[in-house]
Amino acid sequence: MKELRFRIILIIAAIGLSLYLLYPTYQDYQNNKIVSAQLQSFQEAYKKSHPTIAKTELDDIVAAMKDSILASNPKYKAAREKRVKLGLDLQGGMYLLMEVNTTKLLEKLAKEPDDQFNQILNESEKESRKTDENVVAIFTRKMKEKNIRLSRYFGSIREDDKTIENRLLQQEADAVSRAIEIIRNRVDQYGVSEPSIQKQGSRRIVIELPGIAREEEAKRLLQGRALLEFKLLKDPDFTISIMKKIDEALAGKYAADSLNNKKDETASKKDTTNQKKLTDEQFAKEHPFFYVAHLLDPQGRTAEAFVKESDREKINAMLQNPEVKKIMPDNVEFVYEARPEKSSDGTNYYKMYLVNKEPELTGGVITDAQANIDPSTSAPVVSMQMNAEGAREWARITGSNIGKRCAIILDGGVYSAPVIQGKIPNGSSQISGMPNLDEAKLLEIVLKAGALPAPVETLEQRTVGPSLGQDSINEGVSSSLIGFVLIGIFMIIYYKTGGAFSVVALSVTIVNLLGILAGFGATLTLPGIGGIVLTMGMAVDANVIIFERIREEMALGKTLKASVDSGFKLSFAPIFDSHVTSFITGIILYQFGSGPVQGFALTLMIGLVVSLFSQLVIVRVIYDFLLNKGYKINIG
Repeated sequence: MKELRFRIILIIAAIGLSLYLLYPTYQDYQNNKIVSAQLQSFQEAYKKSHPTIAKTELDDIVAAMKDSILASNPKYKAAREKRVKLGLDLQGGMYLLMEVNTTKLLEKLAKEPDDQFNQILNESEKESRKTDENVVAIFTRKMKEKNIRLSRYFGSIREDDKTIENRLLQQEADAVSRAIEIIRNRVDQYGVSEPSIQKQGSRRIVIELPGIAREEEAKRLLQGRALLEFKLLKDPDFTISIMKKIDEALAGKYAADSLNNKKDETASKKDTTNQKKLTDEQFAKEHPFFYVAHLLDPQGRTAEAFVKESDREKINAMLQNPEVKKIMPDNVEFVYEARPEKSSDGTNYYKMYLVNKEPELTGGVITDAQANIDPSTSAPVVSMQMNAEGAREWARITGSNIGKRCAIILDGGVYSAPVIQGKIPNGSSQISGMPNLDEAKLLEIVLKAGALPAPVETLEQRTVGPSLGQDSINEGVSSSLIGFVLIGIFMIIYYKTGGAFSVVALSVTIVNLLGILAGFGATLTLPGIGGIVLTMGMAVDANVIIFERIREEMALGKTLKASVDSGFKLSFAPIFDSHVTSFITGIILYQFGSGPVQGFALTLMIGLVVSLFSQLVIVRVIYDFLLNKGYKINIG
């Protein structure tokens, strides 16, 4: 038994870890049932009290209620983030294939383009669509074939073709990177859960938006350019007074509830309670806003508030409260920092600012951005340059607001909020606060994307409804269960006790496969379920090879124990070879495939590894354990 101890511990550890990783998926399933029941009850009660309400309005109210329920319990969000992720075909949503038109980029960059230039460019675009080769690479090759120097249309006469070509290739790559960053910023801002945004080829972008099933939602999400805004911060006194009014309005509701529940308490008891130091629970009830929005400077010199990442939804829900909306002026809004700050205990906090709702200036005036290191502070900065109109406006804004702070906001997130030290007449400005030069370079790309030189076109668009996605889940699970049951019945009938061992190993294989998917944050798709079914077949195939080999050894007159040893030993090579060749095929499919093909290849590769472990380790341990105990094993 000592020789089996390590393998038994390894098996138990693998199963335990897989179950641990799958527990959030079970939690999320239970949470969805609870939330669905609450929403169903709320919807029925609300419709009963408002019989004339329109369906669209009721749906919006139910959606807001769902957001409120999810925001009030961070465990719901935590379980959802750690669960086995579902692909677009299982969850429902929208698939888009977009292409960055780099031909337009070259048209814009060219100096004095003529008919010859346009003809070569059109030919390059047509060839690129057939081969997916870079437009710039094709264009430069055709220019060389016609003995035309690139400096005729790009750069200066002193530059050689290679230098100009490298710069054009970099600008083409940047155009695609900018488009991806715009889309990612907007998707994150919109709150799409588990989106997938991937570059395909040289200029195409594959976008999967789970949970979005309406075409107009996707268009609203992706159309337009990245929004850069310059907004003035409100004075600290004004901001803090607004926060206090919000806090009082929210506390008033709690106070009313408390009064109804405790109306029999005496006045002396109230006085005594008020003199005591408030507990966290009491403070949360009496100051609900300041409980989640912590002022950076309680003295009121600044009015920034720190909000935990997990509390952002709570703050947003509070700001949507009808009583709070009455208090909030129409011309101001709260905005968050673009990136969180991590505290000493590892918690992410966002700064929250109160700014004017209308921007003083927008990013349409930005003509250039450059990331570099500030020589005076050795910190990364991004310098921006505005056009003539923007420079005039920027000079007016900075000249009339000296000493005030201006928030630089990209897609709703504040990148920096510097104090205006003086009038800036030349249309230049600078953003600081990035942790490193890579972050500054990323911001540079995003700012340039505000004036995207290459349009993005939608080549393909597919919608998967949530009901269709649920049908796919049901059918996929049903097919897997039916396959598992039929395989199990066949193995037990044909191989008796040995077949039962293979069923146990097959169960462990599936648990380990799903556990690995959950642990690495992989996405389960409908073809992925097909990969799981195929894994079951290959796992049983390995058992069939082992059992038949054991039968052959027993037919030669060997004992059961000797037959088992020989059967596993002689079966290892063909089983291992078949799994390795299939794994290599999976690598090729994953590397060169996309979407559904990758989903199938991923589950197939993971399934092959865990299947090999189950058949050669788990089944062998079961045999060795029972044979050492003296049990007789019937393999048919």
